[in-house]
Amino acid sequence: MDAPRLRTPVLVIYYNRYLTNSDCAMFIKRVARRYSNATLERLVMTGDQVARRAAVLALSLVGDYSSNPVLGRALVDRDRGVRRIAESGIRELWSRVGSRQQQEMLREIADLNDQRQHAEAARMATELIHSSPWIAEAWCQRGTAHYHLGQYDAAIRDCHQALEINPYHFTAAAGMGQCYMLQDNPVAALEAFRRALRLNPGMEEVRAQVVRLQRSLKKDS
Repeated sequence: MDAPRLRTPVLVIYYNRYLTNSDCAMFIKRVARRYSNATLERLVMTGDQVARRAAVLALSLVGDYSSNPVLGRALVDRDRGVRRIAESGIRELWSRVGSRQQQEMLREIADLNDQRQHAEAARMATELIHSSPWIAEAWCQRGTAHYHLGQYDAAIRDCHQALEINPYHFTAAAGMGQCYMLQDNPVAALEAFRRALRLNPGMEEVRAQVVRLQRSLKKDS
């Protein structure tokens, strides 16, 4: 007797159509109409390779910060495609937290950092932290501003706080490593970079830093 065929989730059909036509708006519309976040999260954890990719992408587009642990675990999925989608998608979730006004402030702070207006970014991030200290990305963005302003101790403290709130925040861990490097503290830098890699093994630049630091410390020992 033939074994029963497993039914392909409709989500996979939507995903394959998206890969063909790149119509993100239609993919979002179809997913939102048919799937809850809880069902998508279940597919991330139990689906086959393609279903996991589709579910991670869907959560990245329609999910909210409550899905952070699921996408955080997807960063170490056995499939490289899942990992890459999760890395991009989880960053979106980190900014999709709080009220609309708080999300707009986060975007403005990130834009200020991108535009190298770091003092203003730090000021705005401090304002957001005072009103909403539970937003990890606000701490990380202020840490980024402090880093570029040469205030490495402050940047390390902010990145550490971001990780306390959001233990999947690999960019905060990597940022701490960069600060320790500039403080000529290779042991602490290596520990921070290793933590970043445990969270997100796909960070090749961080992996290269780890290799260099290990060689350097071994040579000096």
